[in-house]
Amino acid sequence: MDNIEMNQKCVQLLEQWDPFRYGSESYATETADVVAALQNIDDPTTLAKVIQRVYEYSFEQWIPFEQCVAIAYKLIAVKFEAKCII
Repeated sequence: MDNIEMNQKCVQLLEQWDPFRYGSESYATETADVVAALQNIDDPTTLAKVIQRVYEYSFEQWIPFEQCVAIAYKLIAVKFEAKCII
């Protein structure tokens, strides 16, 4: 899996997540921000804080941190899967 495939898989995960039930097409900017941040973050807790901050800033709604951690673990797993395939 190359970087483009990894990014596409992460975008799909974030679109399916749909934390505010606005529809998957409602989060293009936030998805791009989170996928960009993922490139430099390997820690799920750190990524979860970024996710929470990005979505709250855009939508002015709070997301429980546990939900952000759950999606962060999935994104990190995709990233490590992409790195480990030879």
